[in-house]
Amino acid sequence: MMAMRVAGGVTLSIVVLSAVFAAVVFVAGYFSGRADGFRRSYSDPESEFKIPMVQLVGAARRRGDEPRAVISSELSSRFTPIFRKRASNELEEGLARARAAVRKVASIRNKSVIINTNHIISSAIYRNPSAFLQSYKEMERRLKVYVYEEGEVPIVHDGPCKDIYTSEGRFIHEMEHGHHRFRTSNPHEAHLYFMPFSVTWMVKYLYIPNSYDISPLQQFVSDYVNLISTKHPFWNRTHGADHFMLSCHDWGPIASKGNANLYNTSIRALCNANSSEGFNPQKDVSLPEIHLYGGYVNPKLNSPPPPSTPRPHLAFFAGGLHGPVRPVLIQQWKGKDPDLHIYEYLPKNLDYYDYMLRSKFCLCPSGYEVASPRVVEAIYAECIPVIISDHYVLPFSDVLRWEAFSIQVSVSEIPWLKLILTGVSDGELLRLREGLRAVRKHFVLNQPVQRFDVFHMILHSVWLRRLNLQVG
Repeated sequence: MMAMRVAGGVTLSIVVLSAVFAAVVFVAGYFSGRADGFRRSYSDPESEFKIPMVQLVGAARRRGDEPRAVISSELSSRFTPIFRKRASNELEEGLARARAAVRKVASIRNKSVIINTNHIISSAIYRNPSAFLQSYKEMERRLKVYVYEEGEVPIVHDGPCKDIYTSEGRFIHEMEHGHHRFRTSNPHEAHLYFMPFSVTWMVKYLYIPNSYDISPLQQFVSDYVNLISTKHPFWNRTHGADHFMLSCHDWGPIASKGNANLYNTSIRALCNANSSEGFNPQKDVSLPEIHLYGGYVNPKLNSPPPPSTPRPHLAFFAGGLHGPVRPVLIQQWKGKDPDLHIYEYLPKNLDYYDYMLRSKFCLCPSGYEVASPRVVEAIYAECIPVIISDHYVLPFSDVLRWEAFSIQVSVSEIPWLKLILTGVSDGELLRLREGLRAVRKHFVLNQPVQRFDVFHMILHSVWLRRLNLQVG
């Protein structure tokens, strides 16, 4: 037994165990897409559940698409474990049955599924309604997550719940203290292992302001992974492939570089889902960024007006000149057109959420990083999000057709922004707003949690990636 001092004064005990196992990760894209004109739509090739991973990724890269998590019909037949010592026959057999169940219904295309009168899994909004619902049911039936108990608060087992990084804190809190069916106290029956550290609190307690030195964050992550990998056998069994971290802070990806396997192999659930900076949509999960002031959604966004209510403003944006995209938007459109209400900072006599509720489109340009809480706020306001970003992998895009409730505009298309928006017909506007109303449930933080809410959708995204990992 020896003691290790982790950055920030957190003391961790390490028990060295020798346990060397191996695993092979098989991940393929759940649904792939294609660029089509100003807006990105997604194709559903007949072979998406049949092509081997290497072929699928190669084809996606040639088309310039983002690969997504998918159940491949050739997963079991093509998988060849390096070591054949099984971690748990029962677990893997259960996962094999889950894969088979999802594949069985995956061929059913363009068929909506009615759950109840208030919830229809529509083919207009979901990539494959039958596959999504089946994988979700398999998650509810089988998924068990072990939460590591090592580490001390506040950096571990805690997180922010009342600010721009709420997604991070609320998920950690729910996994630690929530009344749900997924957590297990027996690590040997777990499909996934959650590392409940908070990058936001690392920045608060370990980072020296204005030092630009992120090494304390990476050192903490390195020490934490070293602790769990020497005290338990599970990390070494898969090189961390069945482990996941979650962070909404911009520096989540940088902090994860504290351990090479965490960065390259583990599932990283991140708000900063930038595919040009190492985010891998085949194994990583994109989180929605949800800003809760005081822990609550602004009351004005709880009950937006009916879809047929007129909205006098064409488009709205107000925000600081953060990052490379917003200066282009401000320079091009601020004060240039009465239909586009573009502000660097909103005047004090105007209300931000009133503007959202009175606008047809809410512009959501990237700041320093790709994600923005405006996307979720626009969904709440049923103001069609116009996502102006390059390399942003949108949350839950394994499952959701974002083109059914948003518009995506590349940075190079900003000069033609008004032309793009005025080209959307009244019928299309109504369809997009109805899509927003349908998907809102997936972006809501509930206490207690509810089926299909954001907590469950995050878990489902992680579950999909575990479903594509076969541990031998």
